[in-house]
Amino acid sequence: MGNMQVDKLRGEELREFGKLVRDYHVLMRPLLNDEEYNKLRSTLLKGLRETHTVHSKRDIPLAILTLRTACAFAEMVDPDCNILIAISLYPLYRQRVLTLEEIAGDWGDDIAGLLDGLSNVTKFSNRNSAHNQDNFRGLMLALAHDIRVIIIMIVENLILMRMINHHPDEEWVRNVAFEANCLYAQLAHRLGLYKIKGELEDLSLKYTNREIYTQIAKKLNETKRSRDEYIKQFIAPVKQRLEGAGLKFSIKGRTKSISSIWNKMKKQKVDLPGIYDLFAIRVIIDTPREKEKQDCWLAYSILADMYTANPARMKDWISLPKSNGYESLHATVMGPGQKWVEVQFRTERMDLIAEKGLAAHWRYKGGKGDSTDKWMNNIRDILETADAGPMQLMKNIKADAFGQEVFAFTPKGDLFRMSAGATVLDFAFHIHTNVGAHCTGAVVNGAHKKLNYKVQNGDTIEILTASNQTPRQEWLNIVTTSKARNKIKQSLNEEKQRLADIGKESFNRRAKNRKIEIEEADLMRLIKKSGYKSPIDFYADMATNKTDAGKILNTYLEMTTRETETEHVSAEEFQLIQPVEEDIKSDVLVIGEKNINGLSYKFAKCCNPIYGDDVFGFISSDGSVKIHKTNCPNARHIQERYPYRLIRANWSGKSGQMLPASLRVIGNDDIGIVANITSIISKEPNTMLRNISIDSHDGIFQGYLVIGVTDNRQLTSLIKKIKTVKGVKDVVRM
Repeated sequence: MGNMQVDKLRGEELREFGKLVRDYHVLMRPLLNDEEYNKLRSTLLKGLRETHTVHSKRDIPLAILTLRTACAFAEMVDPDCNILIAISLYPLYRQRVLTLEEIAGDWGDDIAGLLDGLSNVTKFSNRNSAHNQDNFRGLMLALAHDIRVIIIMIVENLILMRMINHHPDEEWVRNVAFEANCLYAQLAHRLGLYKIKGELEDLSLKYTNREIYTQIAKKLNETKRSRDEYIKQFIAPVKQRLEGAGLKFSIKGRTKSISSIWNKMKKQKVDLPGIYDLFAIRVIIDTPREKEKQDCWLAYSILADMYTANPARMKDWISLPKSNGYESLHATVMGPGQKWVEVQFRTERMDLIAEKGLAAHWRYKGGKGDSTDKWMNNIRDILETADAGPMQLMKNIKADAFGQEVFAFTPKGDLFRMSAGATVLDFAFHIHTNVGAHCTGAVVNGAHKKLNYKVQNGDTIEILTASNQTPRQEWLNIVTTSKARNKIKQSLNEEKQRLADIGKESFNRRAKNRKIEIEEADLMRLIKKSGYKSPIDFYADMATNKTDAGKILNTYLEMTTRETETEHVSAEEFQLIQPVEEDIKSDVLVIGEKNINGLSYKFAKCCNPIYGDDVFGFISSDGSVKIHKTNCPNARHIQERYPYRLIRANWSGKSGQMLPASLRVIGNDDIGIVANITSIISKEPNTMLRNISIDSHDGIFQGYLVIGVTDNRQLTSLIKKIKTVKGVKDVVRM
């Protein structure tokens, strides 16, 4: 395939590439008809010929990474045709060998949408996102858009982890391992992809603590024969009794992952021989759906007759499946030689879900209301509270979405599932926002409990409320779930907004009484210089008299006057220094009545004029000219106070210099709105996004963008395109 690029692969890589091509052929051939297969093959051949990058910046062979990812996805998750095609075409789309329009035309909108989602994720995931809050939040927002993108990224991350053993860049490897353990392994766990999760955690331990990993692996290998013999000894009588009961089943033993053994060693503060459940026995029963529970409990009762069970370690995930769909009955019994052995009972259907998670029964194209949708909503709730930094966000994700679960009842008998560690206040918000907002405490199993009481399995909880109770700031230290935290913040923000409205009205009235015209851009700069993150905080403090309006107005006058004034010099004292004569057409600006050429000029930062704007020049004391827009906030002040320093300025008719323009974007705080806006800007020719800052309050998104453009026509066109983004209400040039 594509000799010109394949030849750039090294010896071992070339041999592996040939094997993977054969595996890929075997995988894809049954999924496509002849026409589709030939079209895919032709597209990939064309891509190999035209692509300009064979290895990534970190020297990872991209073709091998792609083929491995496709084959692993089919084996470990699902041989979904659209997803496998998207994985195959993504490197070509990323390197611009194929456009999104071409892919949509040849393969349909679904595959094109997957590639767009992958592109958004890759934009933020730099394998170092834990150290950059904006990158990490952007990555999570992009991931939360389409569950299929999450699965692809999990599998690709697993393949990458397999490929970086002994990579020379150790710091980068640690960053990849950190992201794999803290993000992708947790996502895999929540989706029920336990096999992938275990391998990711093992590899992460290997790359971050190779000594411990090697020690445990060596000891496991040394004890493998005795462990296998023990499993065989344990299984034989159990198998005989189950067969005697007429059950159809398979039975096998497995050793637990190295990372889980290490976690147990740390938690229990023991060495490897002190871990009593290094392995587990799995009984997989072949039975109809209607007899699943009955046969699993029958098998358990047979085991409990043979060996003493530990009731404290009994886990019934059949009566109450996990939120990711996992179903299994776990028992721990005292086996031969006084050793504790964990035994899992499940059916073939349950085992498929346990192996492939939600992927075993999700709905790829449409459909709502299943556990996948609930989980995605939970992730979005967590993202809305992502203002505490990436490390806190990761902690929230692990504790809130992927941790252990507890079950509690209302007095009417309704059962609610919550994450372990949830408090009474979390439970109240889980029932309903209004119940949480007015919660004063609870009656738990007949006894009065405070808001910070931690819910226990089987609790019956009656929430107590009062009409005059409202959410308080200290409640944020009580709740543990993102839903409750988000609702509390929302309520506090609403109260802050009410105060801000009062403060703003008071400030504007004071300014009007002093005949001071406030320019919003200048005031925003002053607010930020005063240490406020947002205008709402500024105005709320003004309403509660924490900020003095009179002092702020005095500071505002000093700042705006200082920016426009220079020392008083008469017009005659200015000398326009003319350099060597140049061709006038080479200048972007023509300055002066007689087209004075070559003057030193700067573009004023207060209004950032760009090519095509109506402008004028203001001569400063050093002889240079500052170019302002005619509708600049400072224009009237300059023209009234320094009319003798004004000089005519026109554009020469030749653009090309990229100049900064500031935009304010207002809209709904929807998932993906930032990614959609930045995507439009990145696709616009001769345009560059130089800076972006974002504020989000009470569901309203407000972004400030600095964009490099060559002229105002281009900027006007870009503004129109941004206004078409779903959720955007208004775009204003600052």
